[in-house]
Amino acid sequence: MIKYYIEAARLRTLPLSVSGIIVGSFIAASQGYFNWGICMLAMLTTIGFQIISNFANDYGDGVKGTDNNDRVGPERAIQSGAITPKQMLIAIIVSVIITLILAIFLIYSSFGKNDFVNLSIFFLLGVLSIVAAVKYTMGKKAYGYSGFGDLFVFLFFGLLSVCGSFYLYTKQFDVTILLPAFSVGFLSMGVLNLNNMRDRASDIISSKKTFVVKIGAKFSKYYHYFLLIASFLSASTFIVIEYKSPIQFLFVLAYIPIAKNFIVVYKNEIPKLLDPELKKLALSTFLFAILFGLGQVL
Repeated sequence: MIKYYIEAARLRTLPLSVSGIIVGSFIAASQGYFNWGICMLAMLTTIGFQIISNFANDYGDGVKGTDNNDRVGPERAIQSGAITPKQMLIAIIVSVIITLILAIFLIYSSFGKNDFVNLSIFFLLGVLSIVAAVKYTMGKKAYGYSGFGDLFVFLFFGLLSVCGSFYLYTKQFDVTILLPAFSVGFLSMGVLNLNNMRDRASDIISSKKTFVVKIGAKFSKYYHYFLLIASFLSASTFIVIEYKSPIQFLFVLAYIPIAKNFIVVYKNEIPKLLDPELKKLALSTFLFAILFGLGQVL
């Protein structure tokens, strides 16, 4: 039974989920701020948010019938019958409790017990992150069924992940941090866009109105091109503003596989063939985070 929960957790999505934490941590370290305890807790908390989202997505799409024989991607746990909806709901509740505990430890490690304002703000952000993870496909007003999934991915995978982790170390905000946050956010949106392009036909049948369903197959490609190019320009602009040495452009190496993804999407005519590209772009985003971060500290 445990292996089915591990499969439902979709381990291949976890590197993408921590990419923003990696970028924020490296930038903070480049400015003389770093703490391994905060780093590890931030990673674990973010992974917790992602697992909640994956479980909730399995549950929401499963009980609504969106995951059916028409779906192109990997078979889900509820769809296959390996886990019942009740069992998945229990797994979601347990994951929420564990993640909330991790978030509390993270916030306390960063701010102590006397900084009431920051403690309150980040606790609220943690709760909102959990709500966003659950409400993506669960409930009657799931925002993933209304085309707002891309926006929430940008906000939580990009802005909150990078800027939030940077603030946990430094207790300050630098507006230039928004640029690498945009990069991670755009690339994360690209992964979701690939998923939605792959599932477009079955989503239409299931009345799941993703952004791809709303704008159509042709414009979803243009949208994808924009996300990849904008991510590169955002990172490059940050480097130009904060330029210290050529090593800061190390992140460009990550755009070799990203450029290949651009070409694959451009040539693609059969949506189901985009499935392998999800993992490739997710890992490319993780590689970007590592290389971009190393460029700041080397």
